[in-house]
Amino acid sequence: MSSLYRSRLPVLLLSAASVLGGCSTLPSSGPTGRQVTRSVASSENTMGFRIVDINPAILTELKNYGTAIDASKTTLASLAADGDNDTVGPGDILQIGIYEVGASLFAGGGVRTTGDGFDPSARGENFTAITVDRDGTIKLPYIGRLPVAGRTPSEIQTMIERSLRGKSQAPQAVVSIKENIANTVYVTGDVNKPGRLELTLGRERLLDAIASAGGPAARSGNTGTIAGTSDDSIIRFTRKGQTVEQRLSEIRSGTADDLLLLAGDRIEVIRRPRSFTVFGATPRVSQVSFDTPGLTLAEAVARVGGPNDQQADASAVFLFRYYPDAKVAGGEVPVIYRLNMMKPASYFLAQRFPMRDKDVIYIANAAANQPGKLVNIINQLFSPFLTARVLTRNN
Repeated sequence: MSSLYRSRLPVLLLSAASVLGGCSTLPSSGPTGRQVTRSVASSENTMGFRIVDINPAILTELKNYGTAIDASKTTLASLAADGDNDTVGPGDILQIGIYEVGASLFAGGGVRTTGDGFDPSARGENFTAITVDRDGTIKLPYIGRLPVAGRTPSEIQTMIERSLRGKSQAPQAVVSIKENIANTVYVTGDVNKPGRLELTLGRERLLDAIASAGGPAARSGNTGTIAGTSDDSIIRFTRKGQTVEQRLSEIRSGTADDLLLLAGDRIEVIRRPRSFTVFGATPRVSQVSFDTPGLTLAEAVARVGGPNDQQADASAVFLFRYYPDAKVAGGEVPVIYRLNMMKPASYFLAQRFPMRDKDVIYIANAAANQPGKLVNIINQLFSPFLTARVLTRNN
């Protein structure tokens, strides 16, 4: 056994030397902070990314940038328009009552009298379901076709009374919309009760329609059914061929973005949650949803357990982000932000650094981890033979 150990010792030494010469191939969850920094000047940096240290000046720059982006966004308020929601249109079903005094067309005609003479009592005829044709007209006895599309019930009443003059004595009409088809909006997508909503004289708004549809739909996840949230949802609003998208959490009740609804509006609720991803020396590598309208870098790092005490370099926390830029190929510019969590001031800065959708956080590995890993590998290589040698000597 001892001779076997001596014969293999050169081979083991050679293997150890090759491992020492290839530290970069040791198992690792990612590069060290120094390797990330050096990559900026490397010839492999074909993307042209740069590293920016997070400091008060950068926070001010990001705040101004965010304000400019918000100001340039097209919001739902741009679709605001005036209009009525009580006019009749094709497909509507009307209920019409016609009442007459004296000479009557709809109650057998003629003049009814009592023993004392003329009977002034009124008689009426009710048409409980008159459908507006595709050409926007209705047909009534003794009147014929009436163009009612685009008119209110009170305007239709006047039209009927005017058409009956000379045919009936003191005709009166009462018109109401029994089933509203023209003055409706459609709510579809990721809601609990998609469908058609009839508009009323109460003048419903966008958020009223979403509430009537049951709000954002729940979703199934690993932890069971989770209620939908406004921050996970995008509103795609279409009016007269124009479409605008805006996150539901940005719409406040009664504001300009909470549009007064008009006939024909279409509202689609789309589930599009914002998230960030974390890699490196952290307790868990994961993709995490924002779940709130705003999220800071400090909150994001805390959600995944922060830097791992045994392997992380807390002075090298990096955030990878793309910025839109129409002046460059691809339309985006990559930037790496660096946070040194070994400095107390960095925790204040992290509280003010806003996260954006699809940001990537990387917590660098400590450079001191590599020698430790190498020692462990060498121990694994030599320990079986050292054990065998001890056993041989004991025998």
